Amino acid sequence: MIYLRRNTIFAALIIAGTVIVLLSVTQSFRQSGNPARMVALSDTLFSNKPYKLPENVTFAGERMPLGNFDTRESLEREILTSAYRHSSTILIIKRANRYLPVIEKILRKNDIPDDFKYLAAAESEYSNMVSPAGATGFWQIMQATGTEQGMEINSVVDERYNIEKSTQFACDYFRKSYEKYGNWTFAAASYNGGRSAIDEQIQIQGQNSYYDLLLTEETARYIFRAVAYKLIISDPESYGFMIKKEELYPELKYHEVKVDTAVTSFARFAEQYGTNYKLLKFLNPWLRKPYLTPKPNKEYIIKIPAKGMRNSEDPEPES
Repeated sequence: MIYLRRNTIFAALIIAGTVIVLLSVTQSFRQSGNPARMVALSDTLFSNKPYKLPENVTFAGERMPLGNFDTRESLEREILTSAYRHSSTILIIKRANRYLPVIEKILRKNDIPDDFKYLAAAESEYSNMVSPAGATGFWQIMQATGTEQGMEINSVVDERYNIEKSTQFACDYFRKSYEKYGNWTFAAASYNGGRSAIDEQIQIQGQNSYYDLLLTEETARYIFRAVAYKLIISDPESYGFMIKKEELYPELKYHEVKVDTAVTSFARFAEQYGTNYKLLKFLNPWLRKPYLTPKPNKEYIIKIPAKGMRNSEDPEPES
């Protein structure tokens, strides 16, 4: 009896606390005088709803056959998953503003369709994450694969963490896959599933369209996940994300220095360039140690934070 009474009191306290928090958040939105944000609060906290799919959707200029019920439902699954995965998707939208200009430039240089930039969101959420299997960086490159393609990967330098070099690695793969399949959708899918696995399923099933193949779940969801991010990042408000432009993560300003000799201490190196170890490593996550032992005859490009990159020169807030 005492146990039941305690549970009842505990439940009542939780309900009361939840109501107080919601009323407080609601009041803050009302005080902001922003009706759009009030609608967003209602949509995300008080209700759940599906989102209307566009009539026509393309990936890399290739039409997605939404007339097929399975194609349509697969895309809807990824949109709903991303739209209601609030904190992670907000971070993806914010990071996209910082990192997509870098990726877009390299894609253009290699004549890879612009939509491939959304594959990095599907791979790593635009972050240098490491998978349980050891795939690393924005483009989730395995050590053996990266080494085979000429990337330097060791305990001191790991170029999988270098956004420019890892994006170039991905572009080389996309180009070879496109030359093989003559199809950008397959070129993208093969990056996730591997060319040999795609080839095997094409042969077994006798189909030559990504949308007609039964693939492993991860590869089957891959293109749809990328397209869902494309739709949400391109038009976040339509999917309930009311993010102001100034709330997006800004591009980082820096200049580059070339290094071909050993660096014994990046703390002292950073100090020489008017910055600190933390910011130097933030811009150069591929430097895995506090020092550099360069390979013979190799030149390394190190990013140095530009003056004011951290907004440290902004005026003091008004009291």
